[in-house]
Amino acid sequence: MFYIKEIFKSIQGEGFHSGKEAVFIRFSGCNFWNGNLKDKNSAICNFCDTNFVGTDGENGGIYNTKDLVKKTLDVWEKHFSLQNKFVILTGGEPLLQVNDLLIENLKKKGFYIAIETNGSISCDFNIDWICVSPKSKKQWALKSGHELKIIFPQHKFNLNELKKLKFNYFFLQPMDGINKQLNTWNIINYCKAHKPWFPSFQLHKTLNIS
Repeated sequence: MFYIKEIFKSIQGEGFHSGKEAVFIRFSGCNFWNGNLKDKNSAICNFCDTNFVGTDGENGGIYNTKDLVKKTLDVWEKHFSLQNKFVILTGGEPLLQVNDLLIENLKKKGFYIAIETNGSISCDFNIDWICVSPKSKKQWALKSGHELKIIFPQHKFNLNELKKLKFNYFFLQPMDGINKQLNTWNIINYCKAHKPWFPSFQLHKTLNIS
């Protein structure tokens, strides 16, 4: 069974696929933070901006594989054309729950599958696009994929070393908070001078899209 916070249509607001229409499946739970606000300051990723607790979001619930795939397809067909079906598995940490059967059945329905992960769990599934956004050097198992996204600044990471990893694209995304504007300009200036890094901004927030 899959514990799902929400299933919703939107555009991908970050990284390589920014601007593309997609159905998002947000899996409940994370291995870096329990989602309780009183524990956030002590969490590895204390800058997290996502509510991944429970199953009470849009189309949230406890699903078996068949019903989860059906709901995902229903959401897509309600809002988008039948061509180029795109689903993004996110969280929380989706690799705590994702399995081969789910991937296989989403593929059978014609979905191009992307996943957003903190990289702490290896991924051997037949997923079309893997975006790794690491939060811990010690708990980082998945060091290859299609896209590496660093929330900036995280002083634990050496960007010159990270660009040597086996990813196709490298993105820096400004950390939210009181220093977001400063972080944004620092990213722009850094990326100008340091290939292969590119800036990634949360387009969905700029456009006020959930």
